[in-house]
Amino acid sequence: MREICVEIGGVPILLRTPDSNFRKLIEQRYAGFVGTANNAQSSFDIDFLPVGASRAEVPAETDDDGPSIVVKHDGRKWHFERGDFHAEWHAGTGQGRIALAPSPYGIDAILRIVHSLIQAGQGGFLLHGASAIRNRKAFLFSGVSGAGKTTISRLAPPDATLLTDEISYVRCESGKYFACGTPFAGELAALGENAQAPVERLFFLAKGAENRIEPIGQADALRMLLRNILFFADDSELVGKVFRTACEFLDRVPVSRLTFYPDEHVWELVQ
Repeated sequence: MREICVEIGGVPILLRTPDSNFRKLIEQRYAGFVGTANNAQSSFDIDFLPVGASRAEVPAETDDDGPSIVVKHDGRKWHFERGDFHAEWHAGTGQGRIALAPSPYGIDAILRIVHSLIQAGQGGFLLHGASAIRNRKAFLFSGVSGAGKTTISRLAPPDATLLTDEISYVRCESGKYFACGTPFAGELAALGENAQAPVERLFFLAKGAENRIEPIGQADALRMLLRNILFFADDSELVGKVFRTACEFLDRVPVSRLTFYPDEHVWELVQ
């Protein structure tokens, strides 16, 4: 078995495959996020589905549609399934197996699921949103599809480090929140930088005729945040943890609505 370790958000996950070409494909897909296997607490052995067994190769960008992915817990292991893969993972031992079509789309989806489960137990989360570092502070930009996540990423000034235009990774350490770069790319089709910084502010995006920042009430902010957190599992205990995490995050991180006209001047408000 050939091994490769993909490390996102400081969490290394070891992938084992007997196919050297598929290993090279993973290396290219996650360039900049390939780490060492020394500290990996989770690992997956990868096999390929028989030819014709995969119903579809689904681009990773459709993972958030919900019904296309099934995530279940049988009391011992987690099971993940979609048309192009099925996998199992034991959260206690970190051991897992994957059977998939030989494309990176399935690996992308499985990594998102596993990281969302890991962070649900550690006070962090994955968020539908762009994020960037400026002046050593991280800013999150979230919103529904079409709100402007890719646009604001494309308009980022040279002194901003783009962490992602698609899926933001938020980790909690000693009550402080950090945004980490991810390889999960959206319309920009570019991997984020493998960097991290403390979260300064969360913006919910809206397009308008001018650039302005407005306050958001706590109840609306909670509703919007929960709607944009990635979570695939129908598990009442973890759902409760995610809800508490969202409440704690809003208690510690300022949240505003950023209405913007699509030009680079919007970044004058992001300091």
